[in-house]
Amino acid sequence: MLGASSMRGDTIRLLPPVDPGGKSVYQALLARRTTREFSTTALTLQEISNILWAAKGVNRASTALGLPGLTAASASNSQEVDVYVALLAAVYLFDPLEAMLRLVVEGDHRMLALTPGQQHERPLAPMHLIYVADINKLVHTKGYREPRLQDPECQKGYYFVDTGLIAGNVYLYAASLGLASWFHNCDPSLKNILQLGKNQRVSFAQSVGHPA
Repeated sequence: MLGASSMRGDTIRLLPPVDPGGKSVYQALLARRTTREFSTTALTLQEISNILWAAKGVNRASTALGLPGLTAASASNSQEVDVYVALLAAVYLFDPLEAMLRLVVEGDHRMLALTPGQQHERPLAPMHLIYVADINKLVHTKGYREPRLQDPECQKGYYFVDTGLIAGNVYLYAASLGLASWFHNCDPSLKNILQLGKNQRVSFAQSVGHPA
């Protein structure tokens, strides 16, 4: 079975999400917690696919604005927070509309998804999600363009909240399935590793895997 340790290639086609059962929403809320200790057990391709779908996958073909709807809300449906996926072999960009991972840079960069003070000798999670805001998507959204979307200070508020909505989805999915998750800061040098443009902002990261 393909796991995070063996996933590689310029593109990786994700599997359609499947209902894995698990806890109810109420039970998941009771179980939700931050877990910083991870097993070295790899996530399967289905687990990765489900986690990313929970994060910000397509859950309906069209909204009132004519755009596909995602599992995570965003300011004026700008969908401005991109999810980069750091695995053992490479870092990928999650394309929710195509249900695909697109190669960004090869190599294991999971350590940089932690801040220097958090980089320790504990086993790294098999998957780190890196949240990157694209300011262009906020400014040029096809949704309602409220004036505050043009204000740099207000933009921070929007993409921080939208990042939190995605991370909350991942936390609840992890709690429902007994997985471990940890939302945290990350190394600013990721901006160079990910070859980001001037209008892109690395905000936070989230480790996901099986508990130790």
